[in-house]
Amino acid sequence: MFKVRDIVKVIEDFAPLSLQEKWDNSGLGIGSEDAPVSSVLIGLDCTPELVDEAVACGADMIVTHHPLIFSGLKKISPDSIVGSAVIKAVSAGIAVYAAHTTADKVVSGVSWAMAGRLSLSDVSVLDPDADGNGLGVTGLLPEPMSAMEAVAFVKERFSLKVARTSRPVEGKISRVALCGGAGSSLIDRAMSAGAGLYITGDVSYHHFFTPKDFMLMDIGHYESEKDIVQILFSLLKKNFPNFAVRITENENSNPIYYL
Repeated sequence: MFKVRDIVKVIEDFAPLSLQEKWDNSGLGIGSEDAPVSSVLIGLDCTPELVDEAVACGADMIVTHHPLIFSGLKKISPDSIVGSAVIKAVSAGIAVYAAHTTADKVVSGVSWAMAGRLSLSDVSVLDPDADGNGLGVTGLLPEPMSAMEAVAFVKERFSLKVARTSRPVEGKISRVALCGGAGSSLIDRAMSAGAGLYITGDVSYHHFFTPKDFMLMDIGHYESEKDIVQILFSLLKKNFPNFAVRITENENSNPIYYL
């Protein structure tokens, strides 16, 4: 029988807690490392529905990208989404772990998966630390593209219905920068890296006033990060081949609707 600590070790060997941002709360949020585990359920967000699914399928542990608890809770009530999920998990004895900015910053993590979708070459970390990890990546498109060709290519590769962009640039785009999740803080870094297009999520209105030779594309927070679920699944399945590891049946858990 495996224990929570065995699952945690495999995840943290891949995405160490030392990588997380200061404001983040990656790691084991609920449960004991000594608790036994017979099955793990993986999703992007630890919602009450995901906990219900874990109970229904007999999972003892939930692994997500986004932390269930970001900061101190002053009240745990079933009337709130976070409170309801916490109560359900604790009541069922389910451990909850999050690999958030740890998986954002590690090589082969979130932004690298984005690069894979776009078949980028010459990929490197956009904002590297001393060890070569960091937020975002930059790389070359399979071939130079016009702004509209690049938008169509990104929409096709990420299965997007819509995308928000700044004014299309003139000429061809070769180098792009990417950052999963909310990546507005790296806009200047993307420009410095020579990217003609920067793709991320959660971009606010004023950021779309860009220079003539630089284009911004907001594909959505969920859309840019959803591949981490498959990455975590593959990681655990590889290390525990005879162990019950499941991806949530509700894979499209995006809370944002395009109507």
